Amino acid sequence: MTPPTLALEHLSKSYGDTRALREVSLTVAAGECVALVGESGSGKTTLLRCINRLVEPDEGSVIINGEDVSAADPVKLRRSIGYVPQEGGLLPHWRVRRNVALVPWLRHDRDAAERADQALALVALDPNALGERWPHELSGGQAQRVAIARALAGGQSVLLLDEPLGALDAITRSELQRMLLALRARTPLTTVLVTHDMHEAMLLGDRVAVMHAGRLEQVAPPAELRASPATPYVAELLGRAELASR
Repeated sequence: MTPPTLALEHLSKSYGDTRALREVSLTVAAGECVALVGESGSGKTTLLRCINRLVEPDEGSVIINGEDVSAADPVKLRRSIGYVPQEGGLLPHWRVRRNVALVPWLRHDRDAAERADQALALVALDPNALGERWPHELSGGQAQRVAIARALAGGQSVLLLDEPLGALDAITRSELQRMLLALRARTPLTTVLVTHDMHEAMLLGDRVAVMHAGRLEQVAPPAELRASPATPYVAELLGRAELASR
């Protein structure tokens, strides 16, 4: 049996008296997308940030390709994992191409600009048209595509997406959802997506992981989740989204 690309084992994290994560275990297979869904404060973002060590868990471990990330250099680790926060995080004083080339440039790759252009093309942006623009000249949808391109330009095989579409209007959000589906069809990305939108989780996730109060309530493919919610909370979330099986 092929081991998972990503394994989270018994992760716990507290902020003072607040328990953000409670013994969370989850695996993500190579090329799989797992969508983390739940209300604000459920622990989704904390769990995501434990993967690239932006947050250090109090207990438990994160294993990527068989290696415990706690033993890795955190800077090298973050350069090896694609990460897109909700606001994108583009550097405002760098043009688009240089933003996307950040990781190859930090590694002193001679082909950093070429890698940036290839990554822009992967997210359906024309590098010749947009490469020399400033971030403030981009639409919201373009800016998030550039942020995703930057997360891919270093050849990263693990992609962490923290509500990357949450601030977009409905039409732009739908366009980027289709882009992400097309991107995953072309590239073998192992992806963890955080979203508060159950519809989005069902559309983009091979499996959906429902979080509540720092715990995993259920992890299942969308059809199974809809047909057989494991807990009253999962059933409630599906009902609110009008996705409950009839």
